[in-house]
Amino acid sequence: MGIGFVGVALAFGLTVMTAAYAFGHLSGGHFNPAVTLGLFVARRVEAKAVLPYIITQVIGGIVGAGILFAVASGKDGFDARASGFASNGFGTHSPAGYSLLACFLIEVVLTAIFLFIILGSIDDRAPQGFAPIAIGLGLTLIHLISIPVTNTSVNPARSLAAAVFQGGWALSQVWMFWVAPIIGAVIAGALHHTLTDEGVSLSEAADGRMEG
Repeated sequence: MGIGFVGVALAFGLTVMTAAYAFGHLSGGHFNPAVTLGLFVARRVEAKAVLPYIITQVIGGIVGAGILFAVASGKDGFDARASGFASNGFGTHSPAGYSLLACFLIEVVLTAIFLFIILGSIDDRAPQGFAPIAIGLGLTLIHLISIPVTNTSVNPARSLAAAVFQGGWALSQVWMFWVAPIIGAVIAGALHHTLTDEGVSLSEAADGRMEG
């Protein structure tokens, strides 16, 4: 029995939320190459940590997808190539048939929004301890919006892992689900750094005007 795309969205969001609480104090709790690059641009991750993070994320994604593949293979009639194995796609492989341009745009925009949620919630001026909740709910909303469009990536490691086990068309389209999320993340990281870390933040500037 399927859980529908609402159930899938909640599963992704709750998984990231609980994983962030479980591992955030150990590794920073980001499991996504786009997030790592966005945080690097925003000056929240050191350059020397970027490549090890991304390698670990890709390996972890493939291992996780391998476990799912092994479980799914236990059902009679399972065919990863025919089912798509929850891979991300555009054109004829978009769940609702959206074009490459539409899929590219939504992945850029939603990944940028995701980074803004992350950067805002981990800011020292934000309420402490609530970042994983904001991030998990944000990711749930992103999935609710974009599952019909691209099957939701915003995470290149997740896209590559699914494509590896789908083994067909997904591998030929996975490039877009690296390029678009990384562009969105870099844009968000750069904007956040410009608006908050260089000089006076907008909120501090507003407070100054009010006091003046």
